[in-house]
Amino acid sequence: MTESDDLVQLRTILTDASGNTPLASRFRALFTLKSLGKEGVNGAIDIIAEAFKDDSALLKHELAYVLGQTKNPYAVPTLHNVLRDEREDPMVRHEAAEALGAIGDEGSLALLEEYYEKDPLEVIRQTCELAIARIQWEHSSLPQKEVLEKSQFSSIDPAPPLPYENASVDQLQKTLVDQSVPLFERYRAMFRLRDLGTAEAVDALITGFNDPSALFRHEVAYVFGQLCDPRSVDALVKVLQNEAEEGMVRHEAAEALGSIATDDVMPVLQKFLRDKERVVRESAVVALDMYEYERSEEMEYVAIPASSSVTV
Repeated sequence: MTESDDLVQLRTILTDASGNTPLASRFRALFTLKSLGKEGVNGAIDIIAEAFKDDSALLKHELAYVLGQTKNPYAVPTLHNVLRDEREDPMVRHEAAEALGAIGDEGSLALLEEYYEKDPLEVIRQTCELAIARIQWEHSSLPQKEVLEKSQFSSIDPAPPLPYENASVDQLQKTLVDQSVPLFERYRAMFRLRDLGTAEAVDALITGFNDPSALFRHEVAYVFGQLCDPRSVDALVKVLQNEAEEGMVRHEAAEALGSIATDDVMPVLQKFLRDKERVVRESAVVALDMYEYERSEEMEYVAIPASSSVTV
Protein backbone atom coordinates (compact mmCIF):
# COMPACT_ATOMS: atom_id res chain seq x y z
CA MET A 1 0.00 0.00 0.00
CA THR A 2 1.03 3.63 -0.47
CA GLU A 3 1.54 5.97 2.47
CA SER A 4 -1.85 7.49 1.66
CA ASP A 5 -3.51 4.05 1.80
CA ASP A 6 -1.82 3.40 5.14
CA LEU A 7 -3.15 6.68 6.52
CA VAL A 8 -6.67 5.90 5.35
CA GLN A 9 -6.56 2.54 7.12
CA LEU A 10 -5.11 4.05 10.29
CA ARG A 11 -7.74 6.81 10.28
CA THR A 12 -10.49 4.21 9.95
CA ILE A 13 -9.14 2.32 12.95
CA LEU A 14 -8.28 5.25 15.21
CA THR A 15 -11.54 7.12 14.67
CA ASP A 16 -13.56 3.89 14.97
CA ALA A 17 -15.30 4.47 11.66
CA SER A 18 -16.96 1.05 11.89
CA GLY A 19 -18.31 1.71 15.38
CA ASN A 20 -16.97 -1.58 16.76
CA THR A 21 -13.17 -1.29 16.65
CA PRO A 22 -11.57 -2.72 19.82
CA LEU A 23 -9.95 -0.05 21.97
CA ALA A 24 -6.65 -1.94 21.94
CA SER A 25 -6.56 -1.77 18.13
CA ARG A 26 -7.20 1.96 18.24
CA PHE A 27 -4.29 2.46 20.62
CA ARG A 28 -2.00 0.44 18.38
CA ALA A 29 -3.06 2.52 15.37
CA LEU A 30 -2.29 5.64 17.39
CA PHE A 31 1.26 4.51 18.12
CA THR A 32 1.78 3.76 14.44
CA LEU A 33 0.63 7.31 13.66
CA LYS A 34 3.04 8.62 16.30
CA SER A 35 5.94 7.07 14.38
CA LEU A 36 4.75 8.75 11.20
CA GLY A 37 4.24 12.09 12.94
CA LYS A 38 7.79 11.99 14.26
CA GLU A 39 8.95 11.58 10.68
CA GLY A 40 7.16 14.76 9.67
CA VAL A 41 4.04 13.21 8.12
CA ASN A 42 1.55 15.96 8.95
CA GLY A 43 -1.32 13.84 7.66
CA ALA A 44 -0.75 11.58 10.67
CA ILE A 45 -1.06 14.61 12.97
CA ASP A 46 -4.34 15.57 11.26
CA ILE A 47 -5.78 12.11 11.89
CA ILE A 48 -4.81 12.23 15.55
CA ALA A 49 -6.36 15.69 15.85
CA GLU A 50 -9.60 14.44 14.30
CA ALA A 51 -9.89 11.73 16.95
CA PHE A 52 -10.34 14.33 19.71
CA LYS A 53 -14.04 14.16 18.78
CA ASP A 54 -14.19 10.85 20.64
CA ASP A 55 -15.92 10.60 24.02
CA SER A 56 -13.19 8.52 25.70
CA ALA A 57 -11.03 10.65 28.00
CA LEU A 58 -8.47 7.86 28.09
CA LEU A 59 -8.09 7.82 24.32
CA LYS A 60 -8.01 11.62 24.04
CA HIS A 61 -5.39 11.92 26.76
CA GLU A 62 -3.27 9.43 24.82
CA LEU A 63 -3.81 11.44 21.62
CA ALA A 64 -2.37 14.50 23.35
CA TYR A 65 0.54 12.52 24.78
CA VAL A 66 1.41 11.14 21.35
CA LEU A 67 1.29 14.59 19.74
CA GLY A 68 3.86 15.76 22.27
CA GLN A 69 6.09 12.77 21.63
CA THR A 70 6.19 13.53 17.90
CA LYS A 71 7.83 16.87 18.74
CA ASN A 72 6.18 18.09 15.56
CA PRO A 73 5.31 21.82 15.72
CA TYR A 74 2.41 21.17 13.34
CA ALA A 75 0.55 19.70 16.36
CA VAL A 76 0.78 22.90 18.44
CA PRO A 77 -2.52 24.57 17.32
CA THR A 78 -4.48 21.40 18.11
CA LEU A 79 -2.92 21.18 21.56
CA HIS A 80 -3.65 24.87 22.22
CA ASN A 81 -7.32 24.26 21.41
CA VAL A 82 -7.50 21.24 23.74
CA LEU A 83 -5.93 23.15 26.63
CA ARG A 84 -8.30 26.10 26.10
CA ASP A 85 -11.41 23.87 26.12
CA GLU A 86 -12.47 24.04 29.76
CA ARG A 87 -15.32 21.62 29.03
CA GLU A 88 -12.77 18.93 28.23
CA ASP A 89 -11.79 16.31 30.80
CA PRO A 90 -8.95 17.66 33.01
CA MET A 91 -6.86 14.57 32.27
CA VAL A 92 -6.96 15.44 28.57
CA ARG A 93 -6.21 19.14 29.10
CA HIS A 94 -3.33 18.24 31.39
CA GLU A 95 -1.83 16.00 28.73
CA ALA A 96 -2.19 18.76 26.12
CA ALA A 97 -0.25 21.17 28.33
CA GLU A 98 2.42 18.55 28.96
CA ALA A 99 2.66 17.86 25.23
CA LEU A 100 3.30 21.54 24.56
CA GLY A 101 6.22 21.32 26.96
CA ALA A 102 7.52 18.26 25.15
CA ILE A 103 7.39 19.99 21.76
CA GLY A 104 9.25 22.92 23.30
CA ASP A 105 7.76 25.73 21.20
CA GLU A 106 8.42 29.09 22.87
CA GLY A 107 5.29 30.40 21.16
CA SER A 108 3.25 28.33 23.61
CA LEU A 109 4.64 30.09 26.70
CA ALA A 110 2.01 32.85 26.79
CA LEU A 111 -0.88 30.37 26.76
CA LEU A 112 0.77 28.12 29.33
CA GLU A 113 1.44 31.09 31.61
CA GLU A 114 -2.19 32.19 31.26
CA TYR A 115 -3.51 28.83 32.45
CA TYR A 116 -0.78 28.48 35.08
CA GLU A 117 -2.06 31.70 36.62
CA LYS A 118 -5.81 31.40 36.18
CA ASP A 119 -6.97 27.79 35.86
CA PRO A 120 -9.04 26.66 38.86
CA LEU A 121 -7.70 23.08 38.67
CA GLU A 122 -4.43 22.24 40.39
CA VAL A 123 -3.62 19.50 37.89
CA ILE A 124 -3.73 22.03 35.04
CA ARG A 125 -1.80 24.72 36.90
CA GLN A 126 0.93 22.26 37.90
CA THR A 127 1.20 20.82 34.40
CA CYS A 128 1.53 24.31 32.93
CA GLU A 129 4.20 25.10 35.54
CA LEU A 130 6.17 22.07 34.41
CA ALA A 131 5.70 22.78 30.71
CA ILE A 132 6.88 26.37 31.12
CA ALA A 133 9.96 25.23 33.04
CA ARG A 134 10.73 22.56 30.46
CA ILE A 135 10.52 24.98 27.53
CA GLN A 136 12.67 27.53 29.37
CA TRP A 137 15.22 24.83 30.23
CA GLU A 138 15.32 23.59 26.63
CA HIS A 139 15.97 27.09 25.28
CA SER A 140 18.61 27.95 27.89
CA SER A 141 22.30 27.09 27.99
CA LEU A 142 21.70 24.28 30.49
CA PRO A 143 21.25 21.44 27.96
CA GLN A 144 24.80 22.13 26.76
CA LYS A 145 26.27 22.70 30.23
CA GLU A 146 24.70 19.86 32.21
CA VAL A 147 26.21 16.41 32.04
CA LEU A 148 23.19 14.14 31.64
CA GLU A 149 23.55 10.38 31.57
CA LYS A 150 22.22 8.91 28.33
CA SER A 151 18.84 7.38 29.16
CA GLN A 152 17.67 4.02 27.91
CA PHE A 153 14.19 5.54 27.63
CA SER A 154 13.25 7.37 24.44
CA SER A 155 10.30 9.33 25.83
CA ILE A 156 10.29 13.13 25.96
CA ASP A 157 9.57 13.61 29.65
CA PRO A 158 7.99 16.56 31.51
CA ALA A 159 11.44 17.29 32.93
CA PRO A 160 14.96 16.11 32.09
CA PRO A 161 16.70 14.00 34.75
CA LEU A 162 19.03 15.74 37.13
CA PRO A 163 22.65 15.81 36.01
CA TYR A 164 24.88 12.77 36.27
CA GLU A 165 26.72 13.91 39.39
CA ASN A 166 23.48 13.95 41.41
CA ALA A 167 23.54 10.17 41.77
CA SER A 168 22.93 9.57 45.49
CA VAL A 169 19.61 7.77 45.89
CA ASP A 170 19.16 9.23 49.38
CA GLN A 171 19.68 12.76 48.09
CA LEU A 172 17.37 12.19 45.14
CA GLN A 173 14.67 10.72 47.37
CA LYS A 174 14.81 13.75 49.66
CA THR A 175 14.41 16.06 46.67
CA LEU A 176 11.59 13.89 45.33
CA VAL A 177 9.38 14.33 48.40
CA ASP A 178 10.42 17.84 49.53
CA GLN A 179 7.38 20.09 49.06
CA SER A 180 9.55 23.21 49.36
CA VAL A 181 11.52 22.30 46.21
CA PRO A 182 10.15 23.54 42.84
CA LEU A 183 8.02 20.92 41.13
CA PHE A 184 10.30 20.87 38.08
CA GLU A 185 13.32 19.93 40.23
CA ARG A 186 11.33 17.21 41.98
CA TYR A 187 10.38 15.77 38.60
CA ARG A 188 14.03 15.90 37.57
CA ALA A 189 14.87 13.85 40.67
CA MET A 190 12.12 11.39 39.72
CA PHE A 191 13.52 10.82 36.25
CA ARG A 192 17.06 10.52 37.57
CA LEU A 193 15.85 7.77 39.92
CA ARG A 194 14.15 6.11 36.96
CA ASP A 195 17.36 6.17 34.98
CA LEU A 196 19.30 4.69 37.89
CA GLY A 197 16.74 1.87 38.05
CA THR A 198 18.24 0.11 41.06
CA ALA A 199 16.25 -1.62 43.80
CA GLU A 200 16.99 1.35 46.05
CA ALA A 201 15.78 3.76 43.36
CA VAL A 202 12.52 1.81 43.00
CA ASP A 203 11.98 1.98 46.77
CA ALA A 204 12.64 5.72 46.68
CA LEU A 205 10.14 6.22 43.87
CA ILE A 206 7.45 4.30 45.76
CA THR A 207 7.55 7.01 48.46
CA GLY A 208 6.30 9.41 45.78
CA PHE A 209 2.87 7.78 45.99
CA ASN A 210 2.41 9.63 49.31
CA ASP A 211 2.61 13.00 47.58
CA PRO A 212 -0.42 15.31 47.96
CA SER A 213 -0.42 16.02 44.20
CA ALA A 214 -2.40 13.63 41.98
CA LEU A 215 -0.30 14.83 39.04
CA PHE A 216 2.88 13.81 40.84
CA ARG A 217 1.47 10.42 41.88
CA HIS A 218 0.34 9.68 38.32
CA GLU A 219 3.85 10.43 37.03
CA VAL A 220 5.36 8.00 39.54
CA ALA A 221 3.07 5.29 38.19
CA TYR A 222 4.04 6.21 34.61
CA VAL A 223 7.71 5.87 35.50
CA PHE A 224 7.09 2.40 36.92
CA GLY A 225 5.48 1.47 33.62
CA GLN A 226 8.70 2.45 31.90
CA LEU A 227 10.91 0.59 34.35
CA CYS A 228 8.88 -2.64 34.17
CA ASP A 229 10.37 -3.66 37.52
CA PRO A 230 8.39 -6.38 39.35
CA ARG A 231 9.39 -4.80 42.65
CA SER A 232 6.86 -2.03 42.00
CA VAL A 233 3.89 -4.36 41.42
CA ASP A 234 2.59 -4.40 45.00
CA ALA A 235 2.63 -0.60 45.23
CA LEU A 236 0.89 -0.25 41.85
CA VAL A 237 -1.80 -2.78 42.78
CA LYS A 238 -2.43 -0.86 45.99
CA VAL A 239 -2.90 2.35 44.00
CA LEU A 240 -5.18 0.67 41.47
CA GLN A 241 -7.33 -0.89 44.19
CA ASN A 242 -7.80 2.42 46.03
CA GLU A 243 -11.17 3.69 44.82
CA ALA A 244 -10.58 6.97 46.66
CA GLU A 245 -7.58 7.66 44.42
CA GLU A 246 -7.90 9.96 41.41
CA GLY A 247 -8.81 8.22 38.17
CA MET A 248 -5.75 9.60 36.37
CA VAL A 249 -3.50 7.94 38.95
CA ARG A 250 -5.34 4.61 38.95
CA HIS A 251 -5.35 4.55 35.15
CA GLU A 252 -1.58 5.02 35.04
CA ALA A 253 -1.11 2.28 37.62
CA ALA A 254 -3.18 -0.13 35.51
CA GLU A 255 -1.17 0.56 32.37
CA ALA A 256 2.10 0.23 34.29
CA LEU A 257 1.02 -3.20 35.47
CA GLY A 258 0.27 -4.17 31.88
CA SER A 259 3.81 -3.21 30.90
CA ILE A 260 5.36 -5.15 33.77
CA ALA A 261 3.34 -8.26 32.77
CA THR A 262 4.28 -10.64 35.58
CA ASP A 263 2.14 -13.73 36.09
CA ASP A 264 0.21 -12.19 38.97
CA VAL A 265 -0.78 -9.09 36.97
CA MET A 266 -3.39 -10.54 34.59
CA PRO A 267 -5.99 -11.55 37.21
CA VAL A 268 -5.66 -8.14 38.87
CA LEU A 269 -6.26 -6.30 35.62
CA GLN A 270 -9.15 -8.54 34.63
CA LYS A 271 -10.93 -7.59 37.84
CA PHE A 272 -10.80 -3.90 36.91
CA LEU A 273 -12.49 -4.45 33.56
CA ARG A 274 -15.65 -3.90 35.61
CA ASP A 275 -14.50 -0.88 37.62
CA LYS A 276 -17.04 1.87 38.19
CA GLU A 277 -14.74 4.46 36.57
CA ARG A 278 -14.66 4.35 32.79
CA VAL A 279 -11.05 5.53 32.58
CA VAL A 280 -9.98 2.65 34.83
CA ARG A 281 -12.03 0.08 32.88
CA GLU A 282 -10.56 1.24 29.59
CA SER A 283 -7.06 1.33 31.04
CA ALA A 284 -7.48 -2.29 32.09
CA VAL A 285 -8.41 -3.14 28.49
CA VAL A 286 -5.31 -1.40 27.12
CA ALA A 287 -3.13 -2.85 29.90
CA LEU A 288 -4.22 -6.40 29.09
CA ASP A 289 -3.32 -5.84 25.46
CA MET A 290 0.07 -4.53 26.58
CA TYR A 291 0.39 -7.60 28.81
CA GLU A 292 -0.22 -9.86 25.81
CA TYR A 293 2.31 -7.88 23.77
CA GLU A 294 4.99 -8.04 26.48
CA ARG A 295 4.62 -11.82 26.64
CA SER A 296 4.58 -12.25 22.86
CA GLU A 297 7.36 -12.20 20.30
CA GLU A 298 6.20 -8.97 18.70
CA MET A 299 9.05 -6.52 18.13
CA GLU A 300 7.09 -3.28 18.60
CA TYR A 301 3.78 -2.20 20.09
CA VAL A 302 2.58 -0.70 16.83
CA ALA A 303 1.31 -3.55 14.68
CA ILE A 304 -2.47 -3.59 14.39
CA PRO A 305 -3.79 -6.84 15.89
CA ALA A 306 -6.13 -8.75 13.61
CA SER A 307 -8.38 -9.41 16.58
CA SER A 308 -8.34 -8.72 20.26
CA SER A 309 -9.30 -11.02 23.10
CA VAL A 310 -10.39 -7.98 25.09
CA THR A 311 -13.07 -5.53 23.98
CA VAL A 312 -14.82 -2.66 25.67
